[in-house]
Amino acid sequence: MSTQTEQELPELIESHADGVATLTMNRPHARNAMGGTMMDLMHAALPRLALDKSVRCLVLTGAGGAFCAGGDVKGFASSAAAASPDSNTGFDMESRSDSLRQGMELSKLLHTMAKPTLAAISGPAAGAGLSLALACDMRIALDTAKLTTAFAKVGLSGDYGVSFFLPYLLGQAKARELLFTASVLSGTEAHAIGLVNQVASADDFAEVVATQAKQLAALPTVALGYMKKNLNTAYTGSLSDALDRESHHMARCFMTEDHKGAVQAFVAKTAPEFKGR
Repeated sequence: MSTQTEQELPELIESHADGVATLTMNRPHARNAMGGTMMDLMHAALPRLALDKSVRCLVLTGAGGAFCAGGDVKGFASSAAAASPDSNTGFDMESRSDSLRQGMELSKLLHTMAKPTLAAISGPAAGAGLSLALACDMRIALDTAKLTTAFAKVGLSGDYGVSFFLPYLLGQAKARELLFTASVLSGTEAHAIGLVNQVASADDFAEVVATQAKQLAALPTVALGYMKKNLNTAYTGSLSDALDRESHHMARCFMTEDHKGAVQAFVAKTAPEFKGR
């Protein structure tokens, strides 16, 4: 019987356990750069998992000792040649912009889906790969992982939400520094400035990720979904808008089984068991 080789494996591996769905970007030969069929598979998987009530936490990670190296730089070179004045191919900027925008929906899905998302950064996360990690609610990095915006090194301004997430997480000054200089941070350094939530050594990385994901999956999913909506829009509107939104979402949470069960558990002095309903 023949065995499946690495080349025959899908470029996105999906697994499920205890309410946690894990998506593993699987192009290790290219440090999981955005190419091949991987992005199409992610575009299909994320909306489906967002609606799957059995999934209460999503983990995004990469295979082969890398998270995601970002865009296909070789593809950038081809596009640059097509855009040159000497080329007869021509360059449709509007079409390119539309295509990029469609791809960036991945960041929006990770950031807004009504359940917690966790990036497990086991190796290099660069450019748009870093942006995908930043789009997640939380990040755990290997202490030796390398994180960099990278865009300036190839003459690009940045995409997949990096200009939104970095200032939100670190403030404008630090965001500009990391974007302008494209400096490379270790997982430990990223944790020190608040870019990642936890850092772990190679020996316990998998266990730390699994423990955090399991904890997130055990929380009241409906309430967390509304928390995300509150947080995602609080800094783009007025205080009145925030108060209106919070009151609506709180009223909805009061109706959930999770809230009612938690209140009963509190009175009984027992631990609540959340069902995500």
